[in-house]
Parts: sequence; structure tokens; C-alpha cells
Amino acid sequence: MDRRSFLKNASLGGAAAATTAALAAPAYAQGNRTLTMVTTWGRGLAGVHDSAQRVADIITTMSDGALTVDLKAAGELVGAFEVFDAVTSGQADMYHGADYYFVGQHPGYAFFTAVPFGMTAQELVNWYYHDGGMEQHDELGQIFGLKSFLAGNTGAQAGGWFRNEINGPEDFQGLKFRMPGLGGQALGKMGASVQNLPGSEVYQALSSGAIDGTEWIGPWADEKAGFQEITKTYYTAGFHEPGAGLSLATNREVFESLTPAQQAIIEHAAAATHQWNLAQFLSENGAALQRLQQAGVQLREFPDSVWDAMGQAAAETLDENMGDDLFAAIRESAMTSMRSSSGWLTRSEGAYRAQRDRVMG
Repeated sequence: MDRRSFLKNASLGGAAAATTAALAAPAYAQGNRTLTMVTTWGRGLAGVHDSAQRVADIITTMSDGALTVDLKAAGELVGAFEVFDAVTSGQADMYHGADYYFVGQHPGYAFFTAVPFGMTAQELVNWYYHDGGMEQHDELGQIFGLKSFLAGNTGAQAGGWFRNEINGPEDFQGLKFRMPGLGGQALGKMGASVQNLPGSEVYQALSSGAIDGTEWIGPWADEKAGFQEITKTYYTAGFHEPGAGLSLATNREVFESLTPAQQAIIEHAAAATHQWNLAQFLSENGAALQRLQQAGVQLREFPDSVWDAMGQAAAETLDENMGDDLFAAIRESAMTSMRSSSGWLTRSEGAYRAQRDRVMG
């Protein structure tokens, strides 16, 4: 073969190879795009709406406007509990919410918000980023056509607001109480009539007597919601959400149509929002708790008999879902990581804080 023929054939072969590569490559979107985000939060709900707005703003800013996130709060496009279906169907591009609202789609989603007697916020991120939690969130999302990331955290949540003091497990019999997720299912085993209401509907339900009590988040968000106007009995420690994560989930086809840089922006915007939101809640709760006390709110702790009953009910609730292989794998992974993290944190930070508070007063 002469040199001219070789170059001609090489050129043809290179063009064919380039065409094949182009066909095989992802079809990344060109130009600016608007992504519609729906949320499980009413507009303005303290902390939770803030985290949704922050992740939306970060994505818009970091992409230099190539991606503009248009946030639709609960009820503005779809209802609070309809966001999952809206994103999986393509009606919206992404949602921000608490994944335990969607245990009806798969019980494994509870672990990416909170399960009763589960992980604190620090233990959750240890598992998520270093012990396989993120990969399992992704595996769960693949079933429903979602790409999900943690994007907020309330920290440890309060036990809730009650019209009457809780003196024993029997006081939950027939109690109409608002609590979502597997924690709510556990409370149902204790005889409560559990209600799963969006946050924006809770005040009215408690005020009207439709429910006898509610958990929401913690002192700051609860104060903003106004529950202290209805009852003064407040349990500050709960079993149900020791470090509740919030999630950002994008329709998987939409996510895969983005450039790698845009995908990375969404991932890192979510992670940054998680830490910012956790700090927001924890920094606001102390001052809010003082204000609630000054307003006459009586702080309470559940007696040991109630904690014991909650623990038994929680274990039964988790065990009931072990027939699902993915749930079982997620539970084993999360609990193994939690035990490992707790073993160190208890002996280091836990011991330090106890001594600090004793010595420094």
C-alpha cells in the first residue's frame, strides 16, 4: 500500500471510529436549562424549606446559570406527598424532602431520613460517605429512576408536643399523634392512632383537636410553627429521628443528560447544604428552647418504661421488613456502621462533653 492510500484509509477509519464514539457517548444537554424542583415543605417552613432553597440557589450559582432551579413548594405544583411520583414520572425534575415519607414505595427509604433508635447526624454521614450508604441510596434510586443525595439534616428531633403528660406506655393507647416513617409505625404498635400529615398542616390539626399531639422537628422550627400557643407540654428527646437526613432526588434520565460538571455540582451542592442545614438547626435550637421556657413551656423527658416500650416496638417494626433483601442489606450496613461510629464517639466526644459540662459548669 502506498502512503497516499494508507492516509486515505486511516482517515476513513478515524472518521468511522469518531462517529461510533459520538453515538456511544452520552447526549449531554446543550445551553441553559431550567430544572423544576418540588418539595415536601410548605414555603417558609423553618429550616426545611431553607435547605431546599439553599441547594437550589447553590446549583444555580455554581453552574453560572447553565442550570436554573425553579423551586415549587408543597402545593404550588404538586402536594407534599406527591413529589416522589412527580419526579419519577417526569412531571418535575427533582424533589427535596424527607425520604421516609416514601416508605410506601420502599421501606429502605427510611434509613436516608431516620429510623427509630437509629443514627445520629454524625453517624449518618459516617455511614453515607464512608461505609456504603451513598451507594445503597443510589441502588434504591435505580429502582425508581432517581439519583439521590443527602441535602439537609435537622439533627436530633424532639419527642414532641402533648396535651397531657406521658407517665407510661399505656398513655399512648388511642392517642392521635402525628409521626411519619417507621417511627410512626412503631408508635402504632404501642396503641397510638398515628397520623402522617405534611408539616404545613400540623398546626391546624393540633389546634382543632384532630390530633392529640405531634412531633415536628425541634425547638426552633417548632417555635416558628407556633405549637407553644396550643400546648405547653414538650418532650425534648425522641426515639424516632435522632439525626434526620433530608434528600435531593433528581429524575435519573434528567441527571444523566447533564454534563459531568453539572452532575458534580448537584452532588456537591447537596453535600454542602447538608452540613449548612445541620449547623443551622443546631445553632438555632438552644436560644429557641430558652424562649419556649420563658413562654411557659414545660420541658419533659419520657420515663424509662416508655423508652423500653418504644425500643421493643421499634425492633418489631424493623424486623417486619426484613423479608425484603434490599431493606435487610441497608439495615445491616447502617447498623454495622452505627455501632462502629458510636463505639468511638461515646468514648471520645461523649466522655469529653460529660467532663466539660461537669468541670466548666
